[in-house]
Amino acid sequence: MSARVFINEVAPRDGFQIERDFVPTAAKIALIDDLSPLGFAKIEATSFTSPKAIPNLADAAEVMTGIQRQPGVDYVALIPNEKGVERALACGTDELNFVMSASDSHGRANLRMTANQSLERFEHMVALADGHNVFINASISTAFGCPFEGEVRPERVLEIVARAQARGIQGVTLCDTTGMANPRQVASLCAEALSRYPDMALTLHLHNTRGMGLANAFAGYEVGVMRFDAALGGLGGCPFAPGASGNVCTEDLVHMFEQMGVHTGVDLERLLGVAEQLPTLVGHDVPGQVVKAGTSQRRYPLPDAIG
Repeated sequence: MSARVFINEVAPRDGFQIERDFVPTAAKIALIDDLSPLGFAKIEATSFTSPKAIPNLADAAEVMTGIQRQPGVDYVALIPNEKGVERALACGTDELNFVMSASDSHGRANLRMTANQSLERFEHMVALADGHNVFINASISTAFGCPFEGEVRPERVLEIVARAQARGIQGVTLCDTTGMANPRQVASLCAEALSRYPDMALTLHLHNTRGMGLANAFAGYEVGVMRFDAALGGLGGCPFAPGASGNVCTEDLVHMFEQMGVHTGVDLERLLGVAEQLPTLVGHDVPGQVVKAGTSQRRYPLPDAIG
């Protein structure tokens, strides 16, 4: 095996937020507990957002306090505002993942704020977390394109990274919110971000809306990205972005890297066992491919006629 990459599981938040039916709190906790020993670097358990905005995550506090925490795993919550910071800290959240949009149109649709307004709010949110032993990350939605505006200039995204760093934020996630990115674009933006801001922990959050999720993940890895968000079964999507569909699938991403000789630390066989239960949990089929086809080591008997 060559270098190690770090996989962050986001299905309990990004996956469940868009589901038609509410996933019961006990089922969310059980899923996170099943995922926790499998080798993930982080699990994004929920979001401390308004229950009116995202009713499916109205049980954020119950989930975050109900899980069995695994040593070595950071439990993350998406945080939209100051109240969310306070609620997350009260539940012992390990990482606060602030959220904003590179595109003002998507920012207004999702958060009712422009990028500048989000960055101003981040300053207050960071101050609230001061003195607490938490990692602070900022997820930048529509970093590779906006469903309302189209192109988002790389320089705009890089400027946002710089301004986030200046506000005391320790990591950034570049999000392909509606699957508009292509591998060349991902490689270019990620290489520039890594070069300019080597002290910022950089994560890629990719969606498979147009079937390029794994290709984009590989392109990011080729230029030095070592942290990737993914969702079990390929669940998820932004409820405020037209055309959004699932995240890059965790088990498919882990399978790809492991087949390339890139260590993920994730127990793929046990992960596939958890993924097999997902359609029953959410009440519908899910996009993941490896759980259906098996790993590439799977072998079949010859047809009897050939014997």
